[in-house]
Amino acid sequence: MRINKNQIAQRFIKYARIETTSNPASGNCPSTPGQIELAKILMIDLLEAGCIDVHLNEFGYLTATLPANTTDKLPVIGLIAHLDTSPDLQGRDVNPRIVEKYPGGDIPLDPGEKIMLRPTDFPELNQYIGQDLIVTDGNTLLGADDKAGIAVIIEAITHLNQHPEIRHGQVKICFTPDEEIGRGADRFDVQRFGADFAYTIDGGAIGDLEYENFNAAAASIRIHGRNVHPGTAKDKMINAIQLAVDFHNQLPKGDRPEHTEGYEGFFHLIRLNGGVEKARLEYIIRDHDSKNFAERKEMLRNITSRFNTTYPPKTVELVIKDQYFNMKEKIEPVIYIVELAAEAMRMAGIEPRIAPIRGGTDGARLSFMGLPTPNLFTGGHNFHGRYEFIPIQSMVASAEVIINLLMIAAKSRNKQS
Repeated sequence: MRINKNQIAQRFIKYARIETTSNPASGNCPSTPGQIELAKILMIDLLEAGCIDVHLNEFGYLTATLPANTTDKLPVIGLIAHLDTSPDLQGRDVNPRIVEKYPGGDIPLDPGEKIMLRPTDFPELNQYIGQDLIVTDGNTLLGADDKAGIAVIIEAITHLNQHPEIRHGQVKICFTPDEEIGRGADRFDVQRFGADFAYTIDGGAIGDLEYENFNAAAASIRIHGRNVHPGTAKDKMINAIQLAVDFHNQLPKGDRPEHTEGYEGFFHLIRLNGGVEKARLEYIIRDHDSKNFAERKEMLRNITSRFNTTYPPKTVELVIKDQYFNMKEKIEPVIYIVELAAEAMRMAGIEPRIAPIRGGTDGARLSFMGLPTPNLFTGGHNFHGRYEFIPIQSMVASAEVIINLLMIAAKSRNKQS
């Protein structure tokens, strides 16, 4: 292998130990100071990797350029990853551990708490017997989403800088803040970035290549009740939290994340709180099909209308906010950039697995902002939780795919000219 697996593993672990959990309640950009702390470390690493024009702006966007090592006119290719980790689980005091040559079977994460990473729960572990896995200590997430992407990008460009015989065009790099809370592209300057097309290195298992994603929206539902002593409540009380339960039960029970896969969309209740007087539900809405997506939002509006007919007006208040849309329509006219990535994977001995993203990346919004940006694998599994793990060999493969991609792009343009 051209990429040193120990080096890429240690690089990732160094980044994973820095707390960069984003905060949806913050109005700042970036939403947490740890993202700037990591970005400042990455500035040094990018310079050591041979980059120029390394710049960290006030909003936490870190950009850099790896200069072309040929005078041929080649496409400018962008590589993008994000600094933050999910607020779903603690990202402080991350303590990664390497399981060398995984023998199979259960992996103790925190034996004292009897927290185990088991193939019976996560059967994909069986695919990595004999490989080296980076796991958590059972108390935090790992942060492979997306510090693995950062490590992969820097390791790939370090290799290119050390091997000038590998011809490549100009490479633009950006590490964005707050992707996990949907703000990663908010202040991304596509024109200044200057790439013809780009790839987010923010995917899952080895071989994943994605250019379709969910259409996404967030829904907030506030319910206003009427509190009366339960002893005299008949025909008077309006129990807000009971209405919240009733509202939720109006949605199709099968349209939840735990019951769906592939192109199937869902309603995902992410928060429910309140009491008799007031209650609140928060959903994320996802669907690959734009017509189904619109119908899901209309379903919420219709339920709200029925409740406000049965109960006093404005008992239920609904706010829906679109978040991002399926990038497919923006990628298909330039499908060669997907084919380029697929060829780079095959060159590395990996069969590409083209499938829809059951989520979203910065690339979805960037594609609609004029920068076509499909998504490539890093190798991680079980993102956002304590059972997250990543095979080191998959990170190595991801870096090699990036190198192959840049090599192929250079050769292809030469043949065309």
